[in-house]
Amino acid sequence: MATRKTETVSMIDTFREFKETKNIDRTTLVSVLEESFRNVLAKIYGSDENFDVIVNPDKGDFEIYRNRIVVDDGEVSDDNKEIALSEAQKIEPDYEIGEEVSECVDFAKFGRRAILNLRQTLASKILELEHDSLYNKYKDRVGQIVSGEVYQVWKREVLIIDDENNELILPKSEQIPNDQYHKGETIRAIVHRVDNENNNPKIILSRTSPVFLERLLEAEVPEINDGLISIKRIARMPGERAKIAVESYDDRIDPVGACVGVKGSRVHGIVRELNNENIDVINYTANIKLFIQRALSPANVSSINIDEEQHKAEVFLKPEEVSLAIGKGGLNIKLASMLTEYTIDVFREIADADADEDIYLEEFADEIDQWVIDAIKAIGLDTAKQVINAPRDMLIERADLEEETVDHLLDVLKAEFEQ
Repeated sequence: MATRKTETVSMIDTFREFKETKNIDRTTLVSVLEESFRNVLAKIYGSDENFDVIVNPDKGDFEIYRNRIVVDDGEVSDDNKEIALSEAQKIEPDYEIGEEVSECVDFAKFGRRAILNLRQTLASKILELEHDSLYNKYKDRVGQIVSGEVYQVWKREVLIIDDENNELILPKSEQIPNDQYHKGETIRAIVHRVDNENNNPKIILSRTSPVFLERLLEAEVPEINDGLISIKRIARMPGERAKIAVESYDDRIDPVGACVGVKGSRVHGIVRELNNENIDVINYTANIKLFIQRALSPANVSSINIDEEQHKAEVFLKPEEVSLAIGKGGLNIKLASMLTEYTIDVFREIADADADEDIYLEEFADEIDQWVIDAIKAIGLDTAKQVINAPRDMLIERADLEEETVDHLLDVLKAEFEQ
C-alpha cells in the first residue's frame, strides 16, 4: 500500500517539475490536477459531484473527500451519495439521519489500475497544455526573428530548440543553399508559419523568406526602425543575391547610403548571416521605367518600352551592356523582374541603318521550320535582326526551344548578313 501512495505522490512531484519547466501558472496547474482526479473518480463511482478535491501543488500533496447523506439503515439507494446511519455512527457516534458525512478517501486504495488511469489522464492533459502553450507563444510571432539551438540535423529538416525547450522546425526548402548546421550551434530565422492541425502545433522557420532579410535590415539600420526609411520591395535568390528597393521620407537622408553604411558596414553582418548573399540596394520610384532601369543595375539602359496592361518591358542596351543586364545565369534580370513585378526582355540596340536592311522571318521558311518561326514570333520577334540582337538564353527560355534549335536558327540568320 505504501508503494502505491508513494507512486501517487511521486506523480504530483512530476507535475510540479512540469510546471516549473513549462511555466504553467498555479491556477491552471490546480485545475488540471483536480480535473484529472475527478475523471478517475467518475469512472470508479459513476459520478464525482459529491467529492471535494483539494490540491496543493507547492507541497506536492492532495486530499480527496467524499460527501454522503445519512439515511436510515436499509434505505441506501446510492452507495456513492448515501450512507447508512449505523455506518455513519462508526465514523462519529453522534451522526443523525439527514446530516452530511465528509469522509477522507485514500486514493491509493483504489488499486494500481486507478493510479495508472490517473497517470494517463495527467499525461494527456500535460501534452494538451504543452501544445496550447507552444501555439499561444508563436501564433502572433509570424514574421519575427527567433534564435534557437540546433538539436538534430536530418536530410529534410533541422530540429531547433528555443530557450524554453520548445521544438522548432527549419525545413530544407527554407534553408539557404550551402548552409551548414551543427548540433549545439545557435542560428537565427523568422517564424514562417504556425501549423496547428489536430491541436498538434508545428512552428515552421525560414531563412530564405524576403521577410528574414527585411527584419535583419530593420535591426541594422536605425533609420528604418525610426520610420525615416521604408523598405518598399525585396527580391531574393537565397544565398546568391538580393535586390532591395528603399525610399526615404526625409530629403536629408540618402536611403541607399544609410542602408549600406560606411564602406558597407551595415550590410556586412547581414551578408555573413545570409551565407555571403550579395545585396544590392536601390532607390525606389513610382516611375516604372526609371525603376526598371535602376533594378537592372549595374547595366546602363538605353531605352525602355513599357506595356502596363501586360506588365511587360522591352529594354534596349548597347551590346556590351547586355551581359551585365542578364547577369551570371540570368540572375540579375530574374531579380529585376521579381523586384519590379514586370517581365523584362532585353535587346541589343540596332542602328537605324541596320534596321532598314532587316528581313522578316518568313523569308527564311525554306531553311527554318515554320513551327520554330511561329514560336519566335509568339514572343514578339518578327525580323531577323530582332532575333540576332536578342540574348540566346532568352530565346531558349521564352520561346521554349531546345538549345540546338536556337543555335541553328541564329546560324541561319547571321549567315544571311555575312554574305
